[in-house]
Amino acid sequence: MKLLSVLLAVFAAAYLQSTVAGESAAPAPCAASVHHEFDFWIGDWTVTENGKPAGTNRIDRLLDGCALFENWVGVDGSRGHSLNFYDRGRDQWQQTWVDTSPGVLNLTGHFSDGHMVVSGKSTDPKTHKQRLDRITWTPNSDGTVRQFWDQSLDGGRSWKVVFDGIYTRRSP
Repeated sequence: MKLLSVLLAVFAAAYLQSTVAGESAAPAPCAASVHHEFDFWIGDWTVTENGKPAGTNRIDRLLDGCALFENWVGVDGSRGHSLNFYDRGRDQWQQTWVDTSPGVLNLTGHFSDGHMVVSGKSTDPKTHKQRLDRITWTPNSDGTVRQFWDQSLDGGRSWKVVFDGIYTRRSP
């Protein structure tokens, strides 16, 4: 419930900021390049896995570039949202994901060697077992983005692939 309250507060702040008119613009607090390491993911995407449709995803910039908001719709009717931002205090990226399963992920990580990698512990919504999730996004030279999600149920000794998808920009 605390996580939901935090997300609602952030979304409310984004809404209020976008509706205030006539105020002079202050310098963008998130202008540093580290805040834009994940900008390659911004866009309106068709997502496939193994060449088959998996869903659509729209990633928007919020709060003057301080956050990214994800809006996922799966071909199976599932839906999910994430809030992504660079946390200067912890010097790492944070992703908070919630979906209709009901699944919740709190992941942290870094952009390194051309990949955004975030990971974190969670509880499987179906089995209630502890797991470790790791998600890697890689921008490809052809403009697509690969998202590779793997998961461990044994503390990282072994991993299984959860999702290996390709994001392709949708035509305007």
